[in-house]
Amino acid sequence: MYRRSAAAAVLLAAALTLTACSSGGDKAESAADAKAKPPASSAIPDPADTPATTDPSPEAKPSGPVVPDNKLTPKTGSFTAQEKKYLSGRVPEKMDPAAVLQTGQESCQRVQRTAKRDKDAATGAVITGEIAGAKDAINLLCPEQKPILAAAEKGFPEGPRTSPAAGTYRALTQAPNCTWEAKGKDGSILASGPETPPKAGDKITAAIPAGTAEFNSTGCYAWLPA
Repeated sequence: MYRRSAAAAVLLAAALTLTACSSGGDKAESAADAKAKPPASSAIPDPADTPATTDPSPEAKPSGPVVPDNKLTPKTGSFTAQEKKYLSGRVPEKMDPAAVLQTGQESCQRVQRTAKRDKDAATGAVITGEIAGAKDAINLLCPEQKPILAAAEKGFPEGPRTSPAAGTYRALTQAPNCTWEAKGKDGSILASGPETPPKAGDKITAAIPAGTAEFNSTGCYAWLPA
């Protein structure tokens, strides 16, 4: 009887330990996931969409020898005409072309997933280069995303920008720390903003006056014509 009771106690203690560990792990994982995702007011794409780093980047063509176009063949199957155009001059020697193609396909997938949730977020990610090689990937591998690319080509990322076109622009973020200023050729401040500190969720706009020599912004992610 004593041996049976002792064995039962050991089994019960083990079960409780496993339950506690599992519960703690679930809480830790949930906390990590919550921390990784951007706030709802941000236009920055979900980090979960960021693919593992692959080499080479689809944005930059290799500087060394590349696989000739007539030898761009996968180990199995075949490439479409558009895929071959994408791969032309992009595959380093002794590298599987399919691996290079995959990086472009991943860029397309990121644009598509992000645009499905928030088109401004996808546009901003293309403007800032956060989705690497998006221009070539969209033009040759996922042309259905060309509206996102067309919108991105009208915008610019945060930071200094010389001789910007006059007009009203909107920031692709609602972060309250977004600030901007427009300077003339003599360095004088022609305009700055926001005039009042924005609240989370407020739309942020900037009016760039004619004659602006430099427009600088921080915390604003990217800009598009309003």
